[in-house]
Amino acid sequence: MTKPRGFVRKTKQRGAILRVLRNTDTHPTADWIYQEVRKEMPNVSLGTIYRNLKTLVEMGEVQELSYGSGHTRYDAKSHTHYHFVCDECGRIEDLDIPCMQDLNREVGKEVQGHVREHRLEFYGVCGECIAEQNRKTGSVS
Repeated sequence: MTKPRGFVRKTKQRGAILRVLRNTDTHPTADWIYQEVRKEMPNVSLGTIYRNLKTLVEMGEVQELSYGSGHTRYDAKSHTHYHFVCDECGRIEDLDIPCMQDLNREVGKEVQGHVREHRLEFYGVCGECIAEQNRKTGSVS
């Protein structure tokens, strides 16, 4: 019996990577994922992590987030959502903005075409970094 075209076999490593990603609210790097998966599978290699992350991205199970910082981040939330990236600490926060749900349709109307997908990020300084800056300077915002 032949496998259907596009079929991707489930593997223990891929399952472990998904568990790690689904159990964190951060947007970790492959190195961080590697360290976490090694707790469950000590003999896993970093190359295996990278190959499986690539497959998970291609399957639409995981989002790859690249912000030019040199470290790609990964997100197990594969549905369309938005991110806020802190310029100070580098933390990435998920944003749920209901008014943005119809953006593809609206842009499609504007260009008289069809939008397949979009990506939108917000950049600034997070509340924790502002609070830390205020503690250091004695300011109150």
